[in-house]
Amino acid sequence: MSKIITEIAPGMNARKKFFPDDIIEFYAPGLKKWETKEWKPSNPRNFLPVSVTGSACALQCDHCQSKVLEGMISVRAGQDLYDLAAKLKASGSEGILVSGGSTKTGGVPLSRHLTMVPRIKEELGMKVIVHSGVVSPQLAEDLANAEVDGVMLDIIGADETIKDVYHLDLEAKDFERSLSLLADRQLRIIPHIVLGLHYGKFLGEYNALDMISRYPVSTLILVVLVPLIGTPMGHLPPPPVDDITNFFTLARQSLPSTKLNLGCARPMGNMKVELDYSAVDNGFNGIAYPAEGIIEYSRTKGLQPRLYEWCCSLTWAGEDGASYSEVSLGD
Repeated sequence: MSKIITEIAPGMNARKKFFPDDIIEFYAPGLKKWETKEWKPSNPRNFLPVSVTGSACALQCDHCQSKVLEGMISVRAGQDLYDLAAKLKASGSEGILVSGGSTKTGGVPLSRHLTMVPRIKEELGMKVIVHSGVVSPQLAEDLANAEVDGVMLDIIGADETIKDVYHLDLEAKDFERSLSLLADRQLRIIPHIVLGLHYGKFLGEYNALDMISRYPVSTLILVVLVPLIGTPMGHLPPPPVDDITNFFTLARQSLPSTKLNLGCARPMGNMKVELDYSAVDNGFNGIAYPAEGIIEYSRTKGLQPRLYEWCCSLTWAGEDGASYSEVSLGD
C-alpha cells in the first residue's frame, strides 16, 4: 500500500522555497507504449531514442547487456543522423535522444554523428539530447561545437560498481571528470543516478550525489534499478523502497535549487506507486510516466500539473518557445 504523507515533508518545503510557481511536470516520451486513465499521450512519436551503434555495446554491463538498446531506432549503415532525423520529423517527431552502446573506454561513439546536429536543429527545428557515457576532452569539445541541447550521463560513485557492473577500468573520479569537462564548456548537464545499481544494493549513490552537487547541472534525474530478465541481475529484487525514498529526501535537500526528476526506469506495480507518491511528497519537479492517480495527487498537494510528451531531461523546453505541444489536463 502506498505511503501518503499528510503533513508537509521537508523536501516539499525546500521545493516551495526555490520553485514558488508550484508547477510539477509529467513526461511521456515515445520510449514505450504507455497511458493511464488520467493521461493518454496524443503523439507517441513526439520524442524518440536513436542508437548510433544499433544493439552493439562493448561493455555488456551486468544490469543491461544491450537490452535497452534493442528498443531504440538504429542509425543504419549508409545512413547519417540527419537522414534518420528527417524521416522521424516527417512521421511526427519533434526531438531525439541520441544514444548507443559504449566503447571499452566507457564513452558512446558520438563524434562523427555530432556534425549533423546543427543542421538537424536549424533545418528540422528538432531538439537533440545526447547520452554521452564517460566524456573525454575531445568528446566534450565535439558536443560543444555541435551545440547539443543537453548531455545525459550516468554518474557512478563507487569504484566497485564501475568495475563489477560496468566492466570498466575506471574510477569514480573519471565520472566526476566528465562533469567537469562538460561544465567547462558550459553544456547543459543532465546527470542520472541509478539507485541500487550495485546488484540491487546502495553503494556509491551518496558519493555520486556529492559529486553532482559540485557542478552547475541543469536537472538531476533519479532512476531505479529494474532487474532485466536474461541479465546477471535478472534474478535480483530491486532495492528496498525505504532506501530509495530516503535518498529522494536527501537529494531534494542537497540540491534545493536544482530541478529534480524521477526518470523512466523504475520497478512497476505497487512499488512504482509508492515511489511516485514519495517523489511528489519530497518536492520533485517532475515524473516520467506517472503511476495512475499521481497527477491528481499532485493537485491535492497544491501543485499545478503540466503534461509534456517529451523526455524528462528537457525541463527547460516548455519555457524557451520550443515547438513542442503541451497537453492540457482537463478539469
